[in-house]
Amino acid sequence: MTFFRLGFFVGLFGITSAFAATAHEGHKHGDEPPPPTVQTAPRATAASPLFELVAVANGTGLTVYLDRFDTNAPVIGAILDVETPAGPVSAVQDGDIYLLEAPWAANPGTYELLFTVAAETDMDFLTATLIIPEPLVVAPAAEQPLAMAITGRLRAAITTVPDRLRRADPALIGIGTLGLLGGALVMALMRRRIMAAGVLVTVLALVLGSSVAFAETAPAPVIRDVAQRLPDGRVFAPKAAQRILAILTMAAVEAEHRRSVEMAGRVVPDPNASGFVQTAIGGRLLPPPGGFPSLGQVVKAGDVMALVEPSLAAADQSSIRQSKAELDQDIALEEREVARFRTLAATGTVSQTQLEGAELTLEGLRQRRAALDFMSMEPEALVAPVAGVVSKANAAPGLIAETNTEVFHIIDPAQLWVEALSFGGEPVLDKASIANAAGAAIPLSLIGAGFAEDGQAQPINFRIDDATGGLRVGDRVTVFSETAGVTTGIAVPRDAVIRGANGEDIVFVHVAPELFEPRAVRIEPLDGGRVIIVAGVAPGDRVVTQGAELLNQLR
Repeated sequence: MTFFRLGFFVGLFGITSAFAATAHEGHKHGDEPPPPTVQTAPRATAASPLFELVAVANGTGLTVYLDRFDTNAPVIGAILDVETPAGPVSAVQDGDIYLLEAPWAANPGTYELLFTVAAETDMDFLTATLIIPEPLVVAPAAEQPLAMAITGRLRAAITTVPDRLRRADPALIGIGTLGLLGGALVMALMRRRIMAAGVLVTVLALVLGSSVAFAETAPAPVIRDVAQRLPDGRVFAPKAAQRILAILTMAAVEAEHRRSVEMAGRVVPDPNASGFVQTAIGGRLLPPPGGFPSLGQVVKAGDVMALVEPSLAAADQSSIRQSKAELDQDIALEEREVARFRTLAATGTVSQTQLEGAELTLEGLRQRRAALDFMSMEPEALVAPVAGVVSKANAAPGLIAETNTEVFHIIDPAQLWVEALSFGGEPVLDKASIANAAGAAIPLSLIGAGFAEDGQAQPINFRIDDATGGLRVGDRVTVFSETAGVTTGIAVPRDAVIRGANGEDIVFVHVAPELFEPRAVRIEPLDGGRVIIVAGVAPGDRVVTQGAELLNQLR
């Protein structure tokens, strides 16, 4: 009887374990299978000094990516013929890729391919090996025929069990069934005094139940090419991802370059091609015919830009009234003097010369009096001193402008300078450059250098040779000027060098068709668009010049 109870409890434990493994309160594990394994598609790679090729198998076809070896730029318009196991086939261009029918690629095996590439004046032969692996066979969990048979009968018989029991997995219910059978067999064997056999059957039921309960099915792999960072720090970027990221490279070439110094600078207008419009007297601004010029408007030298109506203070007006009164008095006295001289001149008492002198004095007094009346009425015209574009405007109708007020600033955007400050003692050469917003170098020409001021900074002026670089007056720039020193290194664009997670300067080297390796480098300034790598990269390495920042963000 004791062994019967033991078998019964073993069976009951098997059923309970089956339900617990199937689901717990509020959640069912079977609803969310584990993520399948991600694998890359079968591919073949080949490279030559001219081209780099990657062929990716996708069922019964091949997708071929053809790039230039040194620049990684896609080759478009090439003639691509392939020797395949089924004979020669010509690839069809689809955008920047080439498609190839390959029904033989659906069968596992190793295939040797010969690609003939003709692009413009270049022609090359590339060999590649494509390995199609055997399909992964997913073995289901071992099923127990006896347990499944008993489970079917048990499901048919039990109709009043809870919903959770009816939704349980058949294999797990069979586990509990085996436990109950073990208990029944133990009871039967006890009657025949075969106790060891009962214990063995019970233990066998428990072992079989546990094995089936925890059996798992291997997930099916998913074929997908995903750009990712490998554990060793390198980056795997499929050709499709390289197209999206627009990855470009260049072959590292070591050469001698002039050393450069960096200087902080500011864009200023050429003093010979710019000018200010200021008021000589204080007064009220009036618009000229056509109105005030607006910002960005092109003006010519001599154009009237504003009018200033003089405004006199009370003290000035009192002084003018006093001057008028004095002149009126002088004019009246001089008129009498002239009349008296005319009478005397007729009799010969006064000479004609004295009469003419009196008349000239009277005429001068009258002109001075008229000038006082005209002074408060005539506005001052403000004209453009040079031709150019209005870069600053401070004019409005009725605005009171003081003497020497800057009303307009006119510059010629085609003639700009750069004022730089040098804190080093090494003299600079004539050749210099700055970088614009797009990262391109804008050449400069040295104009002259002054003496160090109180701040120990030497002012240096440069002329911007190319005024179409998008620079504006007031922009802060960094000037890279050559010196007499020489250094040896590899010149690369500034965008190729990025900052790593540990703060080091790094570049990405294209070590394989779809593999990029980060390298720590030491750099020196060269010009506005390039730097010199003096350590970390060897000549001949393919350095990523575009898209390095995007590669560094892959995880």
